[in-house]
Amino acid sequence: MNKEIQNSPRYLALSTLDKVLQRGSYSNLQLNETLRHSELQDADKRLVTTLVYGVLQHKLTLEYWLAPLVRKEPQSWVKTLFLMSFYQYRYLDRVPDWAVTDEAIKIAKTRGNIGTRKFVTGVLHTFLRQGPRSIEEVTDPIERLSIQWSLPQWLVGELITQYGQPAVEQIGQAINEPAHMSLRVNLALTTVDEVIQQLAEEGITVRPSEVAAEGLVVEKGKVLSSQAFQKGLVTVQDESAMLAVETLQLASDDQVLDACAAPGGKTGQIAAELTGRGHVTAMDIHAHKVKLIERNVARLHLADRVSAEQLDARQVDQKFADQSFDKILVDAPCSGMGLLRRKPEIRYDKSLKDSQSLHQIQLAILNAMAPKLKKGGIMVYSTCTILQQENEQTVVAFLKAHPEFRLLKTQTKRAIKNGRPEKTLTILPSDFGSDGFFIGTLQRIE
Repeated sequence: MNKEIQNSPRYLALSTLDKVLQRGSYSNLQLNETLRHSELQDADKRLVTTLVYGVLQHKLTLEYWLAPLVRKEPQSWVKTLFLMSFYQYRYLDRVPDWAVTDEAIKIAKTRGNIGTRKFVTGVLHTFLRQGPRSIEEVTDPIERLSIQWSLPQWLVGELITQYGQPAVEQIGQAINEPAHMSLRVNLALTTVDEVIQQLAEEGITVRPSEVAAEGLVVEKGKVLSSQAFQKGLVTVQDESAMLAVETLQLASDDQVLDACAAPGGKTGQIAAELTGRGHVTAMDIHAHKVKLIERNVARLHLADRVSAEQLDARQVDQKFADQSFDKILVDAPCSGMGLLRRKPEIRYDKSLKDSQSLHQIQLAILNAMAPKLKKGGIMVYSTCTILQQENEQTVVAFLKAHPEFRLLKTQTKRAIKNGRPEKTLTILPSDFGSDGFFIGTLQRIE
């Protein structure tokens, strides 16, 4: 193989995409693996990242454009090369078409044979000559939205039913925009203002989050190599996710259970507020994830406030007596449909049946947790999905089975969406540019 081509950003992006699409690899993990072993400059690393996430975000649209140009399904990597090229033609204005075409032909020649090169050349030239076929040719409204926003039809139908078509249009646009990095300030060690200053001294520009009181949005700079990160003054966490802990109404001496805790972001956030005799018990079903929790809270210098346990949250009765905790956080397993900006490939792997099955698991976890909460205590239920069967419907089913609980209105420090009529809080990806998230606040009254 031509080593220059093999080590080029587009070739590395193609290899990464092919592993994600064909092997089911997670995009973020596969991309990190690719970049870690590359010798690319920062600008080229950004191009690889843009290509990987861009193709995954727009996959159904790109496939719709490709379909009339090929008689049969190409080899997986050739198809991915077409999708990647189409994405650059239509979505990357600063990249000239000739450069995209030239490099795609070189990759086809290097990875394939003369026939592959000719095939790729012909399809790309036809696409540039004819342009993409119009989505308006699709008459079915759900299919059209599916192609336009690259969302499976079942998901489009669910979201329209639950939120209405105008909201789905906004969600579709939001999830296909680049994700930004956000940080949570470790208030056990520093303040928001001090961190902003220290990051600025390291050449990192941030702005305060409009969503979370402890949150910062990164505008420029390498946070993970900064002293502020290395010293545990900040940790990477989405703005929406920070709100679950804000809602717990923590007191410094609280005994807290974080029921589904890995990788430990919310565990660390809870621990930072337990300045008295408080303690947080963090559970996860997997042993390796328990170690991850321990590493994360150690970096934040909060290990003395945390106990990490390997346990299925549905089996909590094996370990803890009833009324052991003042507060419980159930950040439940979910379909992750609020994370489509960061993990675009999951939209293609999930089904409506998956979401319905998760509802049962979520309800089982809440049922198991209920007796462990002290009377008057608060249990926060949160997910990173926007599907109501995993959110409101789970809360309603729990309350129906547990008259000893009542639903409180979820309150955040920045009074997010306080004018809403419902007591639960749903943040859509289109609301603030953060992840989609749901929070329900439950209080045990007897």
